[in-house]
Amino acid sequence: MSSDRRPGLLVVDTTQPLVLYVSGHITRADAPGLCADLERRLVGLDPTDVVCDVGALAQADLAVVDALARLRLTAGRLGHTLRFRGAGQELRLLLALVGLDETVV
Repeated sequence: MSSDRRPGLLVVDTTQPLVLYVSGHITRADAPGLCADLERRLVGLDPTDVVCDVGALAQADLAVVDALARLRLTAGRLGHTLRFRGAGQELRLLLALVGLDETVV
């Protein structure tokens, strides 16, 4: 989903999924802020697909998996689906260990 600022009404393209970019070094302390940001974006929207682009993450560890799992739960609680794109091999293996490998595109 993307938006285009024009005078007047906000135009939202609902034919495209909402894309959330997660990058850099993620710690357990980052998870609540990421989830709050996602919730702010999703509140009031009709159920939609959300793509979480993780291709620019600095590392693949359990803190990242925890944050991604929490993002998925946040989206699901609001009636949306969340899929991950751009996951490297290490992150794919970790997601498989916790049963989230079906969410990787």
